[in-house]
Amino acid sequence: MKHGKKIIKLGRKSAHRKAMLANMAVSLIEHKRITTTSTKAKALKIFIEPLITKSKDDNTHNRRICFSKLRNKNGVKILFDEISTKVANRPGGYTRIIKLGNRMGDNASMAMIELVDFNSLYNSKPVQESSKELSDDSKEETKSN
Repeated sequence: MKHGKKIIKLGRKSAHRKAMLANMAVSLIEHKRITTTSTKAKALKIFIEPLITKSKDDNTHNRRICFSKLRNKNGVKILFDEISTKVANRPGGYTRIIKLGNRMGDNASMAMIELVDFNSLYNSKPVQESSKELSDDSKEETKSN
């Protein structure tokens, strides 16, 4: 049975796994989108979502916790300055995993993991523009009546 086994081990020792996840998290924070294998993307999602939640409350304690996990001063700065302001009113689900198919060499399942609020294609701005158009149309109808 798989009770209480929440860590995705990725076939590595714990020190290697923690270092790899920290490096991948910093890359995701800096570039807002990275491509990796599906299993690593799922492990990264579990690793980075609590850190983004902690970054919403900007205090010294949370910064130190995030620094102990990320091990990168610049990554922590970007996390608390840029990302936390953009996801301030989002209750969770800060990342999105999009499957890309299989890699040519070893047929590994590949995926792209990205920060949700930084993708311009999926943002809700077109919905807001259409609602503005509807409100403009309704104003014209009221003027004509």
